[in-house]
Amino acid sequence: MQRSIMMEKINAWINNPITQRLIFIGIGVLIILIAAQLVKKGLNNTVKSNDNKYKARKAVGLISYIFIIALVLFVYSDKLGNVGVALGVAGAGVAFALQELIITLAGWLNIVVSGNVLVGQRVKIGEIKGDIIDISIMRTTIMEVGEWVDGDLYNGCIVSVANSFVFKENVHNYSAEYPFLWDELTIPIRTESDYKKAKELFTNVLISICGDYATKSQSQWKELSNKFKVEEAQVQPMVTLKFDESWITFTLRYIVDYKKRRGTKDLIYTTLLDEIAKYDDIIMIASAAIEVTNIKVDKQN
Repeated sequence: MQRSIMMEKINAWINNPITQRLIFIGIGVLIILIAAQLVKKGLNNTVKSNDNKYKARKAVGLISYIFIIALVLFVYSDKLGNVGVALGVAGAGVAFALQELIITLAGWLNIVVSGNVLVGQRVKIGEIKGDIIDISIMRTTIMEVGEWVDGDLYNGCIVSVANSFVFKENVHNYSAEYPFLWDELTIPIRTESDYKKAKELFTNVLISICGDYATKSQSQWKELSNKFKVEEAQVQPMVTLKFDESWITFTLRYIVDYKKRRGTKDLIYTTLLDEIAKYDDIIMIASAAIEVTNIKVDKQN
């Protein structure tokens, strides 16, 4: 008898609409929390930066709370009546008013999850070029290079860019999968110079200064070719020439670390001047000066 009464109470409790709502909410919350943990685990395996991992986990936690609130509102939507409609209209209005903020947050999530842009990388976003020194939820901070300063040197200007740039601007990354750049310089020599000796000398200088960069870049290029459809590239130093009636022009092409471009070019120029000075009788730098010779002036009496 007592057992029968107990079963009836249990059945009545289970069939109670309030209990059913609570059970539905409990199961939904459990599913959301399990999914959030799985996503966080996946982020730990894909996101390399510890700072980005922390930010991503915080974002996943925030989103899971939003889903839980949405679940509760859904379950009790029939009780909310006009309040639910009002909240929906208000939410739509807020979303429209804060669309730039929402896009910025979405951009931050894209940065964190994809890992395409990281602190320490050199990038060009729109017209801004420099090194990323911080990535926050709302903005990416860049130490700018160039502008009124010649070469790839800091100019002292710190620029903050809204994270919505990932959807609005072209992002040029100089140091992501391939942290090397091709660079060139030209050397003009006079046509009567020994061009064969000049080419040999210039090649040796490039190999001595940039040979290590070329060797290191080869393994990086192989990894890049495994990820993207790129052809085999010439990473070893290369010297080519062209000539006209004025002079012979050598083009020196080489691989360099993206942060050492200016210093490496200065070292190459300095070394070339020292080496050319040893052969100044057969390798002569050309200039735009015009030599006028063998001009005869007729004197009329």
